[in-house]
This record gives sequence, C-alpha cells and structure tokens, in this order.
Amino acid sequence: MSKTKTISLTVGAFVAGALISLNFPAMADKDVKQGLPIDELRTFAEVYSAIKQGYVEPVEDKKMISNAISGMLSNLDPHSTYLDTDAFKDLQVGTQGEFGGLGIEVGMEDGLVKVISPIEDTPAYRAGVKAGDLIFKLDETPVKGLTLSDAVKKMRGKPKTPIKLSIIRKGETKPIELTLIREVIKVQSVKSKLVEPGYGWVRVTQFQENTIAEVAKHVSALYKDGNKLNGLVLDLRNDPGGLLNGAIGVSAAFLPPDVKVVSTDGRTEDAKQEFRARPQDYLRGNKEDPLKTMPIEAKKVPMVVLVNGGSASASEIVAGALQDHKRAIIVGTQTFGKGSVQSVLPLPGNTAIKLTTARYYTPEGRSIQAKGITPDIVVEESANGTSPGMRVREADLDRHLSNDREKEAAKPEPKVQGKPAKSGKDKKEDTEEDLPQRLEYATKGDYQFQQALNLLKGLQIMQNKAQ
Repeated sequence: MSKTKTISLTVGAFVAGALISLNFPAMADKDVKQGLPIDELRTFAEVYSAIKQGYVEPVEDKKMISNAISGMLSNLDPHSTYLDTDAFKDLQVGTQGEFGGLGIEVGMEDGLVKVISPIEDTPAYRAGVKAGDLIFKLDETPVKGLTLSDAVKKMRGKPKTPIKLSIIRKGETKPIELTLIREVIKVQSVKSKLVEPGYGWVRVTQFQENTIAEVAKHVSALYKDGNKLNGLVLDLRNDPGGLLNGAIGVSAAFLPPDVKVVSTDGRTEDAKQEFRARPQDYLRGNKEDPLKTMPIEAKKVPMVVLVNGGSASASEIVAGALQDHKRAIIVGTQTFGKGSVQSVLPLPGNTAIKLTTARYYTPEGRSIQAKGITPDIVVEESANGTSPGMRVREADLDRHLSNDREKEAAKPEPKVQGKPAKSGKDKKEDTEEDLPQRLEYATKGDYQFQQALNLLKGLQIMQNKAQ
C-alpha cells in the first residue's frame, strides 16, 4: 500500500491549508528558559565540521544552516516549516489572494507529485488537471528524485510562460500530457448568487484579508431591493483555510454578538486565548467593521453549511462554531481535521519559520485535530454515495498531532442522506460520471447543494406550519 506524504502548499504559495496566526510572538522573551543541551550541540558541531571538511563537494555555510533549520521543523509535524525568502514572500502575498503559479494543491506519493485539488478558475483547473493525478515529469525533468519543494519551484515561473505536465491518471492506459501557461493566480475569496427566489448561496473559497468584508458585501447583495431570504447555504467545501481572524469574522456574521467562536491552547501564555464574535477579535488595526452593513435578518435566516474532506482549518472553525451554537445544520462529509494553529516567526534575512504553537477548540471545547467536523447530516458528493477520488486527511499525514480531547469530541452517529456506497462483490469501478472532478458549484448537477436546498425548503415548510 502506498504511503502518501502531503505538504500543505499551493503551487506558488504556502498559504493553502494553513491556519495562520500573524501575531509574531517574540519567543526570546518567554519566561520559561531551559538550559542548552551541550552534549547534543557538540555532536551537531562535529557533524557540521565533518561535512565542511570532508564532503565530496564544498557546501556553503548558509545552505547547511538552512537545511538544519528545515530538518528540525519538518520533523515536528506536517505544518511546521522553514520559509526561505521566496516562500515567506509567497506566504505574505498569498494571504492577499494573489500569487503566481498553476493553481494546484499538491502532495507527494511514491516519489511523484500528487494533485490534492485544482483551484477553481486557474490554469490547472481549466486544463483538466484532476484530484488524484500523479505528475511524473515536468517538461523534460523526471519528478523521481526531486523533493516536493524542488518540484514546486519548477512549476513556478513568470506569468505567460508554458510548462508541460506528464500525468498518470487512474483509469487511463496512457500517460496524459498537458501544457499549462503560468499566470498570476487571483483567488476570489467569496462568491454568491440567488439560486432561486428566497434562497441564497455564499461560497468562501479561502480565508484572506478581505474575506470578512466580501462576505458582508455578498450577503447584503442577496437582500438588496427588499429581497427576503427563506434560507442560506454557506458553502465551505474544498476551502483549505487561511487567516484566523477571517474565520472569526465570518462566524460573527451569523452569530449573536459576543458569543464564543473558538479558543486556542498551547504551552505559552499567548497561545492560550479565547476569541468571540466581536470586532476587536476579528478586525486587524483600526478598521471600520464591515459587518455593520449586513442586514440584521442574516443573523436569523435558516442556514445550511456545506463541508467535505477538503474543508480544513479556518473552514472547520466556522463550521464548528455554527454547529455548537445550533445556528446552522452542517451537511456533507467529514472535514479534513486540521485543528492546530501556526505562528509565523520572522527571522533575519527576510526568512521565517511557521511553527505549530497551539491547538484550537470549538465553543463546546471539542478538538478538531485529526478528527474533523462530523456533519449533522452526511451527504456524499454524488447520488450513489461516491466521492471524487481519494481524500487525504490530517490523520493520514506523517507526524500529525493527536486529538487531545477525543472522548469529548465524540458525537452521535449522524443521519445519512443519499444512497449508500457499494461494497463487496456488488462494488463496480467508478466511472467519470460517478466521480465528478470539476464540479460546477450550486448547479443542478451539484448533488450536495441540491440536498442542502431541499433541507432548507423543508425547514421553511415546517416553520410555516408552526406559525
């Protein structure tokens, strides 16, 4: 059985899949100071000296130190990492929703680059790259032998320059070759539409600096011209996360003022925090609160939140908060399970480390780490109970943090909607129709969305009868 090693990054940015705290704590000022391990440091110095003197080729000091730092971090957990100058710049730019690349979230499997998910409206998505594809060659360079970071660097490049991907795809007898044109990726954080009179759909693709304001704008537009909403679908499927304050603000848009949204706990004092649905917890700087412009009706409109295995981090904070406060019904499949917080600590030379400093918890104290959010109603991604390709979750990653509150996190078995998946001798190979890879969200072909819409209509009928 192949073992999948996944690094949470998007080609051209390290922001996807990471819940990031941008509070830059000064680690040197901590009260807890431990003695240096002299014997271990002496061993490190001896190894360093041996490489400098005896390695077959000269190695720069800067490269050796960078590799040592990277090794220390990469062996902690899947989300702690060293950010060189380019990666740190990509992280900062990525939170603003614009970066260069192809638009795919990637991992590593058996020495090949594995596509976790193509991002909507990007070169990879338009070219037909699919979740589960294995990339074995980049232009004429074999991927075998490259690290994931090396492969990502090769896929980056100046906008309007081409790159050829050679792909192995399940069900195809021959390799697939696709030529993609690199471009500046601009991720639209929020999308929405009035799907039919009285029912709205708002999708958050990623939590960025402008997400709170965009949610307020899109929700307000659904109510324009005196429109009344009988139900709202908040779509968080395949949203890999992003900024913590964005998750708090989006939760606050639909929750009563000042209720708890999320708490964090770690070893240091500044890792022990509680965040509520209030402006001081989701606004950065002295900005005007964008949620003031939202119609008050949005606080009480019946809601369904759609999630799946690609909903991670900040998405899970929002889903968990709305679920615990019984503000919305969570529909879909089990989420990714990334319940840890990463702090970005700048270093000299425009580099940084991204260090896991805390776990986060829902208002009821549930830990999402390596478990995810369990939907109130499970609805698979197609009518026959299948999902588009193998999903890699937090619990599948090497060295993932454990769930420290597993017993508290346990919930009753949810109701299941949709046909059960085939099993045993009756199971047949899934067809392309069974496993839609490039789903058009909030359309008639979107099975999960249609079930969410039916649920909202049922709630409206029950509400009318009660009145």
